Amino acid sequence: MPFSPAEHAPGEDTPASGDPASPLGIRATVPLLEVPGWAIAQRELFDLLDHAWRRFARDFTGPDGRLNYSDTLTTRDGVDDFYEVFFNWPQLYLLGGADDLLPASERHWEGVTRQLTELGMLRDEFERGYDWFHQGESLLLLYFLCMAAPERWSERALRFAELYVDPAKGNYDPGHRIITRPHNGSDPERTGLFDGEVYPWLPKEAETYGFPLDWILPDGAPKAPLSADPRLGEEMRERMGVGDTAVNLAAAGLVLNAWILSGEERYRDWIVEYVGAWKERAAAGDGLIPDNVGPDGVVGSRHEGRWYGGHYGWSWPHGWHSVGHAACVAALAAATVTGDDGYLSMVTGTLDILLSEGKVMAFTEADSSLPSKWLAQLGPDIHTPTLHVPFRYKDSGWFDYNPVTPAVPVALWHHTAAEPDKARLERIREGSGIDWRTVRPFRAKEESGHEEAWLAFLAGDDPGYPERILAAAQAQVRHRLARMDRYRGLDVPEADIHVWQQSNPVVTEALVQLTWGGPQVLYNGGLQQARLRYHDADARRAGLPPDVAALVTSIDPEATTVELVNLSPESARTVIVQAGAFAEHTIASVRYTTCDDDTWVGDMYDYGHGEPVVTEAESACGGPYLTVRLPASSRTRLVLRLLPRTRTPSYRSPFPTRSDETSATEREEAR
Repeated sequence: MPFSPAEHAPGEDTPASGDPASPLGIRATVPLLEVPGWAIAQRELFDLLDHAWRRFARDFTGPDGRLNYSDTLTTRDGVDDFYEVFFNWPQLYLLGGADDLLPASERHWEGVTRQLTELGMLRDEFERGYDWFHQGESLLLLYFLCMAAPERWSERALRFAELYVDPAKGNYDPGHRIITRPHNGSDPERTGLFDGEVYPWLPKEAETYGFPLDWILPDGAPKAPLSADPRLGEEMRERMGVGDTAVNLAAAGLVLNAWILSGEERYRDWIVEYVGAWKERAAAGDGLIPDNVGPDGVVGSRHEGRWYGGHYGWSWPHGWHSVGHAACVAALAAATVTGDDGYLSMVTGTLDILLSEGKVMAFTEADSSLPSKWLAQLGPDIHTPTLHVPFRYKDSGWFDYNPVTPAVPVALWHHTAAEPDKARLERIREGSGIDWRTVRPFRAKEESGHEEAWLAFLAGDDPGYPERILAAAQAQVRHRLARMDRYRGLDVPEADIHVWQQSNPVVTEALVQLTWGGPQVLYNGGLQQARLRYHDADARRAGLPPDVAALVTSIDPEATTVELVNLSPESARTVIVQAGAFAEHTIASVRYTTCDDDTWVGDMYDYGHGEPVVTEAESACGGPYLTVRLPASSRTRLVLRLLPRTRTPSYRSPFPTRSDETSATEREEAR
């Protein structure tokens, strides 16, 4: 039944305050009798994760939060590998992790930042100069900290964004609308792509990814040693070490974060200008985004007219794996700040071209350069014919075929909820020879990869998915705990710094999908997507309250459906449901289950209970928040009609901060 704020006793559960958008709340009246398995598994996962992150902090980090590491870093690579270890720790806090997980995450950022500064990798707390494939990975931790504690992290985040928005910092040329070099950051003197005479390419890497600028040496030319190969030396420096590259588009995520924090139009304007320039370049290429722009602002001017061949671009080393994610991060940023989804065309156009080049084959027949990723993700299905698309392009045409990675098309569809984006996913599923309902207990570096099974669940094809993905998540955590036992005493050499990522026991993909109704964040610098988020009204913090489980079964804006369950047998909980990751949607109305007849309890001498009579009620809302009061052992199902992207995205919580209260007092005094 609905309730109003006035119905609450002092100190009792209270609805969202500080925003006029929550005039009513919902009180759950349906009794919880048989607890659904997914709810038990979800709360067990929260408990296991709480144990796991504490173990990792104890065994792998020092008192100030830094990682236990005594070696040096001898190349420009490595910053991301230190920050990535903790990227989803504040995300777990936002989902409902322990109260002290947020200060622990902040301590690890501070400790790692001091550590990397001592190692010569940072200046003024920011990457001195490196590509945005890796910088985007590094910054996920910062973005989630901003989301969880914007008051404490705003100054840093805005200062970092200024490195790109302010042309005086040397990273941006507004005349040509380009980021001036592929390796960029806080040190304008860091130029080119490497220190020394040649790119520090290991033989194994060269064997896996090939060489950049492979057209420089004609077919049949003698094979030069790595230290003398012209493709890895001066030619690479002159052709690839200057001008803009598509992977730099991920910098738009940093500027979007600053805009959400501050609301300053200058950040919006930079995104519109920079991303708009790349959108125009893609349109000029019949929808296919190029990967390089010379210092003169001309596509291909350093590559003899080629639209491909830039650093971390279409030819080398990862192609779509890097270009697609960066372009999607930027296009979503531009669409967010403007409300114009036309920016997405530079991603959809490219994606549709790749799909048109698709081939059905078994992975064992493909020329993929990412076998370690797919062998774990596909399991026995490496032998199953399924749709593959090319990730890379060179003079001889498309190559490096891989199964379709769903992260980008899912992110597009989640943002737009549009029929063309949904239809694209359906075509991808139709072309797949692999059962999308398959769930395997692997953990990719991106902490994602189970999107297909989640989509099958949302389509109504797999009602058992929630329990299976939660079981898979438990398996991932327990595997990481065993790995931690094996490596916790290791004196980590520089070559093995990935051991921390491989041992990080925090897994959040399942919780993001099931509770927020969103995909895992785009790993190379994206901001979180979600249909819903939650706040604990009693603790006045983000995340699900203790004992409460949530399951989103539909993310259609017209009918976003979530079931909330309070497993506690004695304590009431109050949840504030937020529409969107950044309260950017409006809840127009809510339909919810009720049970107003308590005759199911039976009489004094009955041996069993009756069947509760469950009906539905509906209330208008009109804001980004809805308060739901859950008495002990209760549940409710909400069907929310959302008005997408009708509000300015914000990290502001539903609880008034001290500055909010001061502003309210000043307004009252002004009257």
